[in-house]
Amino acid sequence: MRIYISYDEGMDEDKAVEAIIQTVCDEVSRVYGLEEDELSILLCNNDKIQELNREYRGIDRATDVLSFALNEGFDYNDSYNESHLLGDMIISLEKTREQAIEYGHSFERELAYLTTHSCLHILGYDHMNDEDKKEMRIEEEFVLSNLGYVREDQPYNE
Repeated sequence: MRIYISYDEGMDEDKAVEAIIQTVCDEVSRVYGLEEDELSILLCNNDKIQELNREYRGIDRATDVLSFALNEGFDYNDSYNESHLLGDMIISLEKTREQAIEYGHSFERELAYLTTHSCLHILGYDHMNDEDKKEMRIEEEFVLSNLGYVREDQPYNE
């Protein structure tokens, strides 16, 4: 999967952050057969993601990640879209840091989780009911465990 990472105004580039995101997207690509696909990723702070959350979801608060699937609602494999653009991901690095502290794990693990979570949303997974949430969590933990990001309290079990 080809990814295109950009930064919101005032944000400094961070190659370590980009490397984590690339590693996760490479694993998602391998697991789901998305080698020819593309994903656009914006890294921002809480103010920017709150603005976007308000604009696109009508929720006036900062969130961790927003996911926008380009081909939502139809079979992607049957599309004639030459670019293979899956969609857009927006991650608040500020919220990522806050949640890592709140949940008691590393920033890197939280960033890997949010990237995986967003990729799965873009691929059509959701967590609106218990059954869907369970399926999505299994997929998340599978990808993360393949990369060594295993939660001590809930390791992935096949």
